[in-house]
Amino acid sequence: MTPTITAVDTWEVLDSRGDPTVRVACEVDGEARSERGVFTVPAGASTGAHEATERRDGDDRYDGRGVRGAVAAVREELAPAVVGVDATDQRAVDATLEDRDGSEDLSRLGANAVLGVSGAVAHAAAAAREIPLYAHVADLAGREPGRVPLPMVNLLSGGLHAAGGIEIQDFLVIPAGAETYPEAIETVHAVRSALRERLIADGHRPLVADEGGFAPPLGSVDEAFSLLESAARDAGHEPSREDVAFAVDVAATHFYDADAGQYRLESLGRELDREGMLDLVEGWTERYPLVSVEDPLAEDDWDGFAALRERLDGTGVQCQVLGDDLLATNTGRVERAVSGGAASAVLVKPNQAGTVTRTLDVVERARQAGLATVVSARSGETCDATIADLAVGLDAGQIKIGSLARSERLAKYNRLLGIDHEAERGYAGGRWPPTTEG
Repeated sequence: MTPTITAVDTWEVLDSRGDPTVRVACEVDGEARSERGVFTVPAGASTGAHEATERRDGDDRYDGRGVRGAVAAVREELAPAVVGVDATDQRAVDATLEDRDGSEDLSRLGANAVLGVSGAVAHAAAAAREIPLYAHVADLAGREPGRVPLPMVNLLSGGLHAAGGIEIQDFLVIPAGAETYPEAIETVHAVRSALRERLIADGHRPLVADEGGFAPPLGSVDEAFSLLESAARDAGHEPSREDVAFAVDVAATHFYDADAGQYRLESLGRELDREGMLDLVEGWTERYPLVSVEDPLAEDDWDGFAALRERLDGTGVQCQVLGDDLLATNTGRVERAVSGGAASAVLVKPNQAGTVTRTLDVVERARQAGLATVVSARSGETCDATIADLAVGLDAGQIKIGSLARSERLAKYNRLLGIDHEAERGYAGGRWPPTTEG
């Protein structure tokens, strides 16, 4: 019996910032009984201009961030369109959703409405097939499930995630020397605990930002890197590309003045043009064990991204140039990056793409081109752990969830611990860069 969609329900819930978001439940008829799948849509604070467009109400409720319109779109337009469709045919489901919306960026009904249905269908189909979601995702991609990914873990936050401080959005550690996923989590926990103790000893309250990273007053980027180095050593590790490596999310678009063509870095007390930013980032890779730089330039500076990648390749430093706002989990933009050499890694956020199928297509195109993939959470999350299964199912190799704090982050880390325990999928880490084919 084909698992057919029989009902779709939806309602407004709250995310980790207390803002509304869309939750969707899908019911299907299985072999012996009906099954239900539930998916909750995340939301970003640092959003790029080229993402699929979420729908917000813009009225007096929740400072305009209510999603009653998106919920109504699911009930009134999207649900009737997919009832009766084979739930295991994700591509047909998503094509129906996109057709009903009718806009490329899914802005008419809202990408949060469309993705809500798309994700709930995937969960329901996996339940109907009585297999884990990661196995169902792998089948949708026409591959075997992959390994548990190497975690990139946020420890220090600035920019839009911390509402102040230095401009750089996130400083992360990568447990490059850990041989297993549980060991990787233990390593990061030790470094994070050491960092917390150091911050307290320096007289700072260990307050955290949107993604659970600490948000102390930082005077400079170098101070942030120095804190990470000290914490790694305090935890008994070496800050190096072989043991505890570093990554940054620059999110440069958010301090770029397009009219002046300048990056306004108040923490440096100066403005930089493209060449200045390239020099700055290259300097970081020379002084610190930096292995991943995300969005180091403005979101449409294709030439700048390509120039940075060429520079870093020329130095022989294994540091990936990771595109988020630049690529927006969009196959067309990934294609342009491939042809222009603008990135060596792709950040993958399902809510940037707008459907499960679009997300799968981005990962497949990146894989064909030899680009690394990093499945990522958003700053506004819930305890939905879908991206953990997505990363394993697609053998992404890397995952970026946030810090080892806050339930919406830990739910995803714990899901990966469960997969590692139950399925023995192997681990993509143990070295840098991580492997992606097991």
